[in-house]
Amino acid sequence: MGVAGPSGPVMDRDEVDRALARLGAEHEAIETSLLALQDHAGRRLLEGAELTGTTRERWTATEASISLLWTYFDAYADALRSARDVRSRRRWPNRDDLVELTELLRGECVTVAGSAAATASAPTMAGTGKLSERFTLVELVERMNELYAKSLDMVVAADAVWSALPARIDLLAAELQRTRQLAHSVGVRPGEHPAGDDLERITRTLTSLREQVVSDPLAFWLPAQGSSAPGGGRPDTTRYDREARALEEVRREIDAVLSVRQDAEARLVKLRDVLSRADRTLAEARSARGEVLAKIAASEVPAVSGPPTALQEQLATAAEYRRHAQWHRLSPLLESLEQKAEDELLRARESLTAVTAPLAVRAELRGRLDAYKAKVARHGLAEDPLLVERYDAARRMLWSAPCDLRVAEQAVLRYQHAAADLLVPKVPGQAGNGGPQDRRGPIA
Repeated sequence: MGVAGPSGPVMDRDEVDRALARLGAEHEAIETSLLALQDHAGRRLLEGAELTGTTRERWTATEASISLLWTYFDAYADALRSARDVRSRRRWPNRDDLVELTELLRGECVTVAGSAAATASAPTMAGTGKLSERFTLVELVERMNELYAKSLDMVVAADAVWSALPARIDLLAAELQRTRQLAHSVGVRPGEHPAGDDLERITRTLTSLREQVVSDPLAFWLPAQGSSAPGGGRPDTTRYDREARALEEVRREIDAVLSVRQDAEARLVKLRDVLSRADRTLAEARSARGEVLAKIAASEVPAVSGPPTALQEQLATAAEYRRHAQWHRLSPLLESLEQKAEDELLRARESLTAVTAPLAVRAELRGRLDAYKAKVARHGLAEDPLLVERYDAARRMLWSAPCDLRVAEQAVLRYQHAAADLLVPKVPGQAGNGGPQDRRGPIA
């Protein structure tokens, strides 16, 4: 290595040849990358699109960067050609040749002159007030790599959004159109059914979304966190996904309407049957209430309401909807009526149970009295005067009308206690009728 010059130690022939080979390979790689960027489908789309918003701003800067890239590349190629020309003068370069080659390969020998239009938006010379810059070949390669990465990132991001979202929106719009036709066939229309209003809103949203995606794709790009690779990220499908879910909900609603159309008659018949059973149960409860008031004394019997006319009116409305094929109105009405009808039947059964409770109590007392009579008869005590007397008293109360349940229950208990006393075995040496009692308890 020779004496140091303005660009550092003078390079020898081997160092010059290695540097020229390396710079030549970089020249080919940069040229290939620039041509690929020039032919990139995303760049061609950006050139022909009517852009708005963020995409328009970034594309303006990117166009200036690409133009500057070619300017840098031409300057790099000229400098490399000059160095090769000097090296080709002689097989064994002399010192002057090596000094010149060292300056060309390592010094700031590349001057790039740019117009105001080329540098105004590019992220390099903007704001410096310079119309030209000087670089070493290494610095120029770094600058080109930086501009290329930023330009490619913008082009790839826009192309990724355009490749993903418009096609998906178009597919969803086609599905939306089929759903609209199906909805119209079953009477689901805007202003008449919530699902019809939802379809209109989804249509407007998808139309607006597609226009925004086409004119401003970068507004729908999510860069990858921590990634510096060009095109690192993914399209933002949040709005698309929300409308897809909304359309799915509308489809389920229309499927429910279609289901109503298929089995509406069977559901109406079932509804009439449930309401008819509720009416019969209420009629039975009213009849039982009269019987209880006549046969049971000193008992509070709840009143029994009449059949609900509102449900019958709604049932008639449902039948009218079916006759006129208004399935979208029939669907929610049937769901509401089915629940109300089941509730009404349950209420009628509870009313019947509450009304007939005194008769059930009387029946239980009668059964208990007869069970104890049978028990004492098995033990040969049926003719005991006390038991006969108390049995007759309790029986008269339970089989007479009106029956006072509280008094009758006391009479049954007296008979039960008398029978229990007689059934307890006598213990020698124990006074009275004390001792162990019959632990089998009363017979119900």
